[in-house]
Amino acid sequence: MFSFDSITLPEGFREGIMLLAYLLVLMWALAIVDFVTGRRLLNRLSIRPRSLEGIPGIAIAPLLHGGFGHLAANSGPLAILGTIILLQGLEVLTLVTVFCWLFSGVGIWLLGRPGTRHLGASGVVFGYLGYILLRGYFERSPAAIAAAVVVGLLYGSALWGLLPLQRGKSWVGHGMGFLAGVIVARKLDIMLEWVRYNSGF
Repeated sequence: MFSFDSITLPEGFREGIMLLAYLLVLMWALAIVDFVTGRRLLNRLSIRPRSLEGIPGIAIAPLLHGGFGHLAANSGPLAILGTIILLQGLEVLTLVTVFCWLFSGVGIWLLGRPGTRHLGASGVVFGYLGYILLRGYFERSPAAIAAAVVVGLLYGSALWGLLPLQRGKSWVGHGMGFLAGVIVARKLDIMLEWVRYNSGF
């Protein structure tokens, strides 16, 4: 049973911080490449709903962004929320990240509006948000609840992004990412057990 209640940093914390840092460095490096090439190269790797050409974007699109402003808006929450999840261990952060990454991408491909292109790590960010908020409810430990309250106060307004209120925002990706985070929050122990059994570790 994993809990937020440990007051010591978990094993793998340093590696997890490095993982988040490398992920952000990669995103910014790709954004620079995208800018230098006149935004003609990386947009081809976006998720295009129900298009064969859009399938690779499920794995790649979260690394790509529509511009530096878009990337900057995702970078802070990705680092902060990711670090909070990392307090439960590198294994938990990896599971939440991979599941939200793929679940939101597949959801966009299946449910997104035809003819649109989807880029960005927003699905992962909303997945982190959903995980932390709902893990507090399911785990019921004081530390998990405190984390949920703090994150709710800091990022609660971001939940408006789950509604189709602003043109150009992938509310489908936001919603699928959030749902993915909720699923992991509810089934964390079962999912970790499955990963360990099937990975051999």
